[in-house]
Amino acid sequence: MESQRSFLLIGLAMVGFLLWQQWQLDYGPQPVAPITTSTGQTSTALDIPSAEDVPVASIDGQTLVPMSTQGGKIITVTTDTLILSIDTKGGDVVSANLAKFPVEQNSAESYSILRPNGDTLHIAQSGLIGPDGTDSKGRPTYTATQDSYTLEGDTLTVPLELITPQGMQVTKNFVFTRGSHKINVIYNVKNNTSNPKRVIPFGQLKQSILGEGGSMFMPVYRGGAYSIEDDKYEKYSFDDMADNNLRETTKAGWAAMIEHYFVSAWVPPQDQTNKLFSVIKQNTNAVIGFTGETVVIQPGETTKITNILYLGPKDQDTLAVIARGLDLTVDYGFLFMISQPLFSFLQFIHSLVGNWGFSIILITIVVKGAMYPLTKKQYESMAKMRALKPKMDALKERYGDDKQKMQKAMMEMYKKDKVNPMGGCFPLLLQMPIFLALYWVLLESVELRHADFIFWITDLSAKDPFFVLPVLTGLSMYLLQKLQPMTMTDPMQQKIMQFMPVAMSLFFFIFPAGLVLYWLISNIITLIQAKIIYASMEKRGLKTK
Repeated sequence: MESQRSFLLIGLAMVGFLLWQQWQLDYGPQPVAPITTSTGQTSTALDIPSAEDVPVASIDGQTLVPMSTQGGKIITVTTDTLILSIDTKGGDVVSANLAKFPVEQNSAESYSILRPNGDTLHIAQSGLIGPDGTDSKGRPTYTATQDSYTLEGDTLTVPLELITPQGMQVTKNFVFTRGSHKINVIYNVKNNTSNPKRVIPFGQLKQSILGEGGSMFMPVYRGGAYSIEDDKYEKYSFDDMADNNLRETTKAGWAAMIEHYFVSAWVPPQDQTNKLFSVIKQNTNAVIGFTGETVVIQPGETTKITNILYLGPKDQDTLAVIARGLDLTVDYGFLFMISQPLFSFLQFIHSLVGNWGFSIILITIVVKGAMYPLTKKQYESMAKMRALKPKMDALKERYGDDKQKMQKAMMEMYKKDKVNPMGGCFPLLLQMPIFLALYWVLLESVELRHADFIFWITDLSAKDPFFVLPVLTGLSMYLLQKLQPMTMTDPMQQKIMQFMPVAMSLFFFIFPAGLVLYWLISNIITLIQAKIIYASMEKRGLKTK
């Protein structure tokens, strides 16, 4: 059993490390320098949408391929949450900084979620295609009455004007609200002709698939995600896009690009049928987006077409209101049904204590307390197994290399002494989903980004700058190991077990401080619980060593 326990612990350590690597692959943060553009800058200097970016529309068998047009200029928009650059060519958002989220803690530079240049390209495009769409024969160049706009009240509307050769008057409005990262993109389209006009709205996110480097332990991932009626949330990586273009027709739905802590998403009207798509362009850029229903504008009428562009943090409460499943971009993996209640409980604790570090400590105490009956069974079972060691040694001497007889004799011994050889494993396996779910909560929640704790721990989402927590965690693991004396006789197994705290401590050196704090407190509580359990067993005359 000790041999099995050794390999179980080693396996759990390896799984923990692989989980960390996979999390970094899926969600690792990529520091990006903020984008600045001068007022009135021409779009020809930026890597921004060309005519080929626009989805091709096909209506009544007629394929409509857009043609190129001249470039526009850049206008800037500043709100309390966003600093944007909008290109008048196409009316696309070509850069966006999150005003309340610095690149680094206490930095004056805000995090850039949309970027117009190079390997970090990420822009939000939108328009009208179809037989009479403004973007069906090239990206149109809108006009704006100002070069910059600033939010002064509760809302701000940035209008872009266009009169098309098809005889339509189009106003593309970007509507911003104080305290929100949601942008309403509203088209007011007036048909000044004597014939009906048909247009199809689209929105898409274009992002470079290059520049995903990083170290062995800190690879960087960025990728797509979408929602359809039958699947609330599905990740769609760049590799998925390269293998097979996304083609889904669905009621409601949305399309997004996700990264650690942040998401950009197009949300079309949720009461309509939309088509979601993706494409890889020239092996360098990935596009994911939607096209909406055909809108018919009768002569003399004005029609309003509305979509939502979200650029901001993965705030579950906010995202859940915007669209069904959008809150699942806070990706807790297959344990989300456990992680979400744990996060809600963590939020509740934080509302009481006002410090995320102390909240982590308190939720760990509560979870470990709730798991105490399982922990007790685990340690009692291991103690009973150790008490059988003399009998097991006698069986080894009696049967030698006859494994079949040895196994049969061991089973009879377990039955006679009423000991379950897997009794120490089952409680541990039952606890693992809880602790893994809490693990994902601490890694994925944007609320912990740059969250202060005490003393030298000023950012729970970054590694401990002085490595105090990893060292203490390694020490706590060593003490836990000493509390459970090894009965194995194989010197190699003994060395492996003795080396485990050191190996795990090395992993903790690169873990975020919040996660290491959680692990340290969990170990300390386990030490206390083990002492209590062993003391109780000794009072009952049971051996613990």
